Amino acid sequence: MGKPTGFLEYKREAPPKRDPFERTKNWQEFQIHLPEKTLQEQGGRCMDCAIPFCQAGTDMIGSGEIGCPVHNLIPEWNELVYRGKWKEALARLHKTNNFPEFTGRVCPAPCEGSCTVAIDADAVTIKSLEYHIVERGFNEGWIKANPPLKRTGKTVAVIGSGPAGLAAAAQLNKAGHLVTVFEREDRIGGLLTYGIPDVKLAYSIVERRVQLLKEEGITFRVNIEIGKDVHAAELEEQFDAVILATGSTKPREVDHEGRELDGIHYAMDFLTANTKSLLNSNHQDENYISAKGKHVIVIGGGDTGADCITTSIRHGAATVTQFDINKQKGFEREVNNAWPLFPIIHTTEDAHKEAKAVYGKDPRAYKLQTKRFISNDNGQLVGVETIEVKTEWVEGQKVRTEIPNTEKTWEADLVLLAIGFSGPEKELLAQLNVATTSRQTVAADYGTYQTSKEGVFAAGDNRRGQSLVVWAIHEGREAARECDRFLMGTTRLP
Repeated sequence: MGKPTGFLEYKREAPPKRDPFERTKNWQEFQIHLPEKTLQEQGGRCMDCAIPFCQAGTDMIGSGEIGCPVHNLIPEWNELVYRGKWKEALARLHKTNNFPEFTGRVCPAPCEGSCTVAIDADAVTIKSLEYHIVERGFNEGWIKANPPLKRTGKTVAVIGSGPAGLAAAAQLNKAGHLVTVFEREDRIGGLLTYGIPDVKLAYSIVERRVQLLKEEGITFRVNIEIGKDVHAAELEEQFDAVILATGSTKPREVDHEGRELDGIHYAMDFLTANTKSLLNSNHQDENYISAKGKHVIVIGGGDTGADCITTSIRHGAATVTQFDINKQKGFEREVNNAWPLFPIIHTTEDAHKEAKAVYGKDPRAYKLQTKRFISNDNGQLVGVETIEVKTEWVEGQKVRTEIPNTEKTWEADLVLLAIGFSGPEKELLAQLNVATTSRQTVAADYGTYQTSKEGVFAAGDNRRGQSLVVWAIHEGREAARECDRFLMGTTRLP
């Protein structure tokens, strides 16, 4: 323990961020680095408690998650930061997480919700320290390609280059296998590249790590969709094993009146086109869905919806409103959401702060169910009709009841559907003859990741369902371990 009284002496100090209004004028990351002395003090706040729930990584207890899914050795690298041993801290961080530069930017930090200090004070700034450790590693030149000393001769195809696919590929390559990653988009990264706005996770950060993976011997093939450009049977003939890391990419649909109107788009189509145009031409090709001058309605209260807000503001939207079907959460934990569960409380994300800075108010509206999309005489989208709903749990089922006389019409000429995903796309699974579950996810048990087809493994959102980047990394690592065991009869991968 670096500083026994650190959590008493030092207050939590999270990294400052650029002004919410000013940062909406560009697509640059806006977190500001803290001085080294401050970071060391923040590391000294860690209690090194006897049971570090922060790194527990328990999937579910009751109705919530606990700690870090990749089991980051948080107290260890907190102490090393406090003592100024940054290189050693980086080694401990990389021991459990292949890509801390991703999670240090976009993870919601369930570890902090399970921090022992957070019982009655502000949690340790774990996410911030993770970010600063890995960025210092890159700046100091400590992070270099480290290819395996020998090869096994075994070949593995990884389908999908999101966080699960990249983590699986990195681990299998360390074991000495010859790994090829197939990506149907024109750039590597999956949702890291095209699902998260550049302002939150710049493509240059993804590209930096991918270049290291290439130098370590991993082969990447873009613009190839397995199941369409290459038949799955052909892939099985060429490789000794296959890992499916295709994500949960089938968007959930709505059937409201007027759904067919122009101006209604899936959130991921909006975000993907935006980033692709930004990277290709700095938006000069105009090959994206522009929110400029439009009244934007984002349907869905989650992170993807917030990303749509961030993007719409930077386009120059006239107004942005986010519909959440649930009521506003409280500012304190509920009785059934006690520490060390991930805290389900009201938070104001960066996107909401930006919207308030630009438009003068928080963009969120709660307890709203969409009734229909409204068009004018020319068939153009001009509005959305909603009604307020009450949500209750009845015999374990969520029941929503409309509240009479609460109908409202909202002006809108761009609607973005950010209501989640219904599972992976089925064409590839059918070609592989892989079984699915009642939830439409790939049937593969947690811990083994083996599908119904021998030698074919699944990891990430296509197996688990829509989840966090950090869970995808965890499953990619574990699926690699089980794939290595299948190929070699034993494994040394964690």
